[in-house]
Amino acid sequence: MRIDLHTHSTASDGTDTPAELVRNAAAAGLDVVALTDHDTSRGYAVAVAALPAGLTLVTGAELSCRLDGVGLHMLAYLFDPDEPELLSERELVRDDRVPRAQGMVTKLQDLGVPVTWEQVARIAGDGSVGRPHVAEALVELGVVGSVSDAFTPDWLADGGRAYVGKHELDPFDAIRLVKAAGGVTVFAHPAAAKRGQVVPESAIADLAAAGLDGIETDHMDHEPATRARLRGLAADLGLLVTGSSDYHGSRKTCVLGEFTTDPEVYGEITRRATGAFPVPGAGGTTA
Repeated sequence: MRIDLHTHSTASDGTDTPAELVRNAAAAGLDVVALTDHDTSRGYAVAVAALPAGLTLVTGAELSCRLDGVGLHMLAYLFDPDEPELLSERELVRDDRVPRAQGMVTKLQDLGVPVTWEQVARIAGDGSVGRPHVAEALVELGVVGSVSDAFTPDWLADGGRAYVGKHELDPFDAIRLVKAAGGVTVFAHPAAAKRGQVVPESAIADLAAAGLDGIETDHMDHEPATRARLRGLAADLGLLVTGSSDYHGSRKTCVLGEFTTDPEVYGEITRRATGAFPVPGAGGTTA
């Protein structure tokens, strides 16, 4: 089995619609794919309706969190998307995205960049607007060469010249809320230092003690030595280890199935979840 547990669609900051994403996942030879858009489950229904035969969909989300001033992302799998407390927190994050992005546009304009809110809104379309959409605007304007080049202190990285904060969950609260909604939590790319400051490994131990289920070890932003170190840490803490592409369509260079999760780990995730269940494909055709 080939299992990719971290992907994004146009419901947040990917470039594939949810229907295109599941069709592309099947074409890439995946058996299981997780849809983990940022702080939203809006893409679920379309993805399920379009799900090709032979592909299983895991519903999820990537939750925006912050610990001691450091941003981090928490992958949540197979939770009840209608559980009120977790839904309320996700809506708070989502609703804060527009004023945040508008604030980044204003800061960029103050820096002499001719970006406009209309341009960013066009790029975001119906998705939950975020930094990648602002970054793509900078690419369109020729300010930077790629989306990843915009995530530097000069521009949009945490604490960067055009950075603006948003409502984010405490990761301990995120673990509690996801568990209460019947879900499973995995710390996404915990050592991706190229993205900015990361939390210390002592914090991962604290999260594990609070009920964290796993860490995403195999990821494009982790060097081989980092992956090996994280696997050792996971073994010491009794955490599951996952591998995923963090696919965003054409917005990033990663490809579906670039990294995958062991079937036994996937099985354990599904065994622990009670809020929702993986959806087997039935040959959907929705556009």
